[in-house]
Amino acid sequence: MKRVKPLRLLLLSLACSAALAANAQGATTSTIDIPAGDLATALDALARQSGTQLVYRADQLRDRRTVGASGSLSASQALDRILQGTGFGARHDSSGAVLIVAQAGATAAPAQAAPAPPPPEPAAAPVPEPQIANLEAVQVTGSRIPRAQIEGPAPVTVITAADIQAGGFTSVPDVMQSLTQNGGQTQSQQSAGGADFSPGAQQVDLRALGPNHTLVLVNGRRMADFPMPFGGRSNFTDVSSLPLGMIERIEILTGSASAIYGSDAISGVVNFILKRTADGTTIDYRYGQTGEGDGESHRLNLSSGFERGNFGGVVGLEYRRQEPLWGFDRAQQDSSFDGPTANSQLPPRNFLITDWWDDYIDPGEDTCNAMSHLNEGTMGYAFRPRYGNYCGSDRSVAYRTMISKREGVNGYASMSYRFDNDTEWFADVQAGRHEVSLFRGPRSWALMTPDGTEWDYFYNQNTEQLEYWQRQFTLEEMGGLQTGMVETVQKTFSVTTGFKGSIWGDWDYEAALSHAQYTAQIRWPQIVAERANNLFLGPQLGYDEDGYPIYNADHARLWTPLTRAEYDSIFAHTTYQPESDTQTLALTLAQADLFTLPGGPVGFAATAELGHQSYDLKPDPLATGYYYYSWKDSDGQGSRNRWALAGELRMPLVDTLNLSVAGRYDQYRFAGRDPGRFTWSAGMEWRPAASLLVRGSYGTAFRAPDMHYIFSGPGNDETSVDDYYRCATEEPDEALDDCSWSGEGIIRSREGNRDLSPETSGSWTAGMVWSPASWFDLSVDYFDIDMRNQVKDLRADEVMRNEADCRLGEADIDSPLCVDTLARITRMPDGSIYGVHVNPINIARETTSGVDVGANLRWDTRAGTFRLNGSYTWVRGHDIQEYPGADIVDMFAINSGYDIPRSKASLRLSWEKDALSASIQGRRLGSLPNDDSYYEIYDPEDGNSPWIAATYRYNANVQFTFNDHSRLSLTVVNLFDKAPPHDPTYTGYPYYDISWFDTEGRSFYLQYTHKFGGGPL
Repeated sequence: MKRVKPLRLLLLSLACSAALAANAQGATTSTIDIPAGDLATALDALARQSGTQLVYRADQLRDRRTVGASGSLSASQALDRILQGTGFGARHDSSGAVLIVAQAGATAAPAQAAPAPPPPEPAAAPVPEPQIANLEAVQVTGSRIPRAQIEGPAPVTVITAADIQAGGFTSVPDVMQSLTQNGGQTQSQQSAGGADFSPGAQQVDLRALGPNHTLVLVNGRRMADFPMPFGGRSNFTDVSSLPLGMIERIEILTGSASAIYGSDAISGVVNFILKRTADGTTIDYRYGQTGEGDGESHRLNLSSGFERGNFGGVVGLEYRRQEPLWGFDRAQQDSSFDGPTANSQLPPRNFLITDWWDDYIDPGEDTCNAMSHLNEGTMGYAFRPRYGNYCGSDRSVAYRTMISKREGVNGYASMSYRFDNDTEWFADVQAGRHEVSLFRGPRSWALMTPDGTEWDYFYNQNTEQLEYWQRQFTLEEMGGLQTGMVETVQKTFSVTTGFKGSIWGDWDYEAALSHAQYTAQIRWPQIVAERANNLFLGPQLGYDEDGYPIYNADHARLWTPLTRAEYDSIFAHTTYQPESDTQTLALTLAQADLFTLPGGPVGFAATAELGHQSYDLKPDPLATGYYYYSWKDSDGQGSRNRWALAGELRMPLVDTLNLSVAGRYDQYRFAGRDPGRFTWSAGMEWRPAASLLVRGSYGTAFRAPDMHYIFSGPGNDETSVDDYYRCATEEPDEALDDCSWSGEGIIRSREGNRDLSPETSGSWTAGMVWSPASWFDLSVDYFDIDMRNQVKDLRADEVMRNEADCRLGEADIDSPLCVDTLARITRMPDGSIYGVHVNPINIARETTSGVDVGANLRWDTRAGTFRLNGSYTWVRGHDIQEYPGADIVDMFAINSGYDIPRSKASLRLSWEKDALSASIQGRRLGSLPNDDSYYEIYDPEDGNSPWIAATYRYNANVQFTFNDHSRLSLTVVNLFDKAPPHDPTYTGYPYYDISWFDTEGRSFYLQYTHKFGGGPL
């Protein structure tokens, strides 16, 4: 039989399982019928049939098999037979529970047919009916085994399927957002960057170090990256399409784990464990909708197991459908009139012409009234103070989705076949297809010439002056919102197969080959620049003496709505077909009893890996030129190979002290380079008492730069910045919001950097787990991560700030920072900002530290069993230094330019009695910077607080069990229908922080689960 990999067990799953009921030491015989097969399944069956409380770590028993047991047997006899030859034994707790533990020096023998049962023993005196207790994974609330006896040297959080349902979580991103350690600012479904760069994808960002520094696994294997980069920059793993209903548990290891798992694990590991066993067929259906009666969703999950002699496995299928939710569906964001300031409440400028001095050329009220039917009757004659009149629609800002439309299916199978020579073949296969549709916003146009220049002005022969023209197209011109949807088809596939068994008598091995791929087809709606130029302005007539293009354009052309045929003549879809894949060949050898120390046998494991990774954006060739208005994208493709050797030791120095060490060497080959480095980690567990664990760990990390940071080609996108220099020199008495050069539209250019150095880090944790009683436990852990040479893109706003400092004398204009900054900025002849060039660089340093606290409490009353489970993360500090010698920026400071909370908390109160259970899950998100502070323009004289106060959200769940094979549950998300917090400085639509909030409101989910055959649910 295959042995447990000792250190890996400590660093990943410390999941525990237990059945309902009684005392394992009773000698009363009963009829036992447990066939040969999976060991964990057999133990669960014994617990049900004999009323024995069995406690074991589920990860240790994974893939272990048993000869089974049958006949009239006592619980102890049946347990002995089930454990025979498995390498595990039983250790009795004083409370009556039985802990299943690995036997020192034991070698697992092949599973054979169970021997005939012996004659029944004389009947023993009846034993009292024990108290029913459940052992929850890792947190072991309700277990009589102290939590301090089963935790390891590094903090691990485990979220079980039951936790997911009790917490009211409806998708994997929802579960990840509830993690208190997940403190990074990621893209929401309303994110413009998400729509433009990675539509439909969502990320995990442990410790706010960036999604690319969190390693995401499924069943311990790497997933393929989403084939488009996060924010157009770094590679990341998409968790949005993972099948929530097929997850058995989620294991989260925070802190550096690179010495064990390789690169990407700087801030931690998230491992999604899918269901591996099933003793019947389960159908699970969930229907949901919001309290407003919209946002309808459906999820259907089917799973079933099979056992045919030596061949067995589990198969599952999940179907998911989510209807879209639009900005105009919620009163808080259905119009520009919802903006917090007078300027932000102005309707967008759907039809706009200005002169050289940026004064609006008045279309006349009659002109706007003639278009009043547009955008569902909301087009009107509008006025902007200091600028003039124009035609605009307050509703056009709300033409975008806040929840994407999604429909898809995931299939999964896990299979194994055991040969007679104690060798086992295994295979896991996953395949999924999802269609995601979202609306980014109505398309716009302004003059862009074939060389890619987006001119603010052109010379109009018709009026003999310089003018600027702008159009945002209306719903009626587009022919409905469906025309403007960004449509994505996501396809995922992964397979892992291999063999495992025993060699050389007492060594266990596993040889596995895994392949994962992610392909997509993404269609963005676009305006073809040259066609639109011709439609509105006519042919270009050359350039004037100042270099501005010349047209002879009639104002009436801009102020006349397009017919559908005219719109179709300038409209097109740009289609990308990106793909990514990863392959790994791994061989692992493990020895549970390498030699013996005073505390017990030393466990050892060694791993060798060969890996390959590649990606290819496969953009529309037209999108890499200047064909579409305000869209010149970059190409990107590349691959890299890697190899690694790693070793792990777990050494029980004495009965109360364990030491764990691991070392790993990784080497990459890409772009003519072969960076490599040795990394190591060490952990300590000291148990001065059965109820107390004192622990600590330290690890180093090495990470090659993301492939898109290296291989990205040159490209442009459109954004806006504040021209701090001109505002300071030309309008020094104006607030930045009112400055004529705030919010200037620019072209941001970017390309990859093949000279990037690898990232490195050191990470340590120190803490304790205290279990003074069977009904209470507490953990406190301090973490500290220090990253060096981290790769990040320069921010355009940061470049503009640095330029102002350099030009105004606040920084040495001859310094490397100023020389580099001034070379990145392009200005027009009139001094206006045109473009900013950014690229990935190795910044000097980023550090973060803080405390994680977890507690579990259980008490039994006549009214039922109550449980309280809580977690809290407080970040002591998070600092970043963009350049060597540059100022260190406190990311929690006012005007820092970062949007992360210092603290997050989660608390669940649950109750159960007989067939009924209920729970309420509360989450607290600590204070966040207001929008002015995020954009580094907060002025205390404005009278506003620089912070958005902490917010609270609650989910509730009620479950009723009809019998042991059917269950009905109702979940309410956002129980008290809380809206996003008000921010008087958030002047951009939708007027609240979309990274952390939405206006979906209260939602209801009704779920029914039924199991055919097998044991209880």
